Amino acid sequence: MEIRVLGCSGGVGANLKTTTLLLDQEILIDAGTGIGDLTIDEMSRIRHIFLTHSHLDHIACFPLLIDTLFDRIVKPIHIHAQPATIEALQKHIFNNKIWPDFASLPSPDKPVMRFQPMNPGEICRINDRSFDMIRVNHIVPGVGYRVESPKGVFAFSGDTTSNDTFWEALNAKDRLDVLIVEAAFPNAEIDLCRRAGHYCATLLAEDLEKLQHKPKVYISHNKPGAEQTIFAECQSAINGLDVHPLSGDDRITL
Repeated sequence: MEIRVLGCSGGVGANLKTTTLLLDQEILIDAGTGIGDLTIDEMSRIRHIFLTHSHLDHIACFPLLIDTLFDRIVKPIHIHAQPATIEALQKHIFNNKIWPDFASLPSPDKPVMRFQPMNPGEICRINDRSFDMIRVNHIVPGVGYRVESPKGVFAFSGDTTSNDTFWEALNAKDRLDVLIVEAAFPNAEIDLCRRAGHYCATLLAEDLEKLQHKPKVYISHNKPGAEQTIFAECQSAINGLDVHPLSGDDRITL
């Protein structure tokens, strides 16, 4: 199982793309601006998209991806997300004003994409992989995912601040090899983190104490310009775990 990081920044700029993880060439977790680095042939291999929440940095290139592939899609691309996320996309993006309703094009019975509602606690199985949706704590309904294959297990927090649900769900299973978790702001912005539903190093370190596993940890979703400060604070605050920065060209193999 290979995780190709197409984007992991909390913003955009030169060489900075927002959250997009490509799994085994055919599955996306979130669909930020990192999609733009794929060739059309690489895009054409995508069969499933798992969304964590409805914020623009996590869905920005999703509408453009569907439009780009429109003439190439034979079977619909499956969009897995919470009902609240799907409702937001239908109301504010795929509404025939901002963007065409590709869930009913070229015809309602043969659309190029199909929404698949999924609730926290449910598991979606695709071939030999399972995707466990886990509730997190963000300012809009948000989730993370635990992904398991015969080769290994990784988890992705999505956007979140202090919570118990994510850590309890990970602890309920007997394996976790890799954890990709956000730390959006420096510690100086801890009040903003609480209001905006994000981690800083201090809040993340407190929650990682709840985790019973010892995975390799990758820090994601840093605000542009603050990456070095955030990672240094994470290294200082997080004890007993192997901590690494995540970059937009990383490939993680399990």
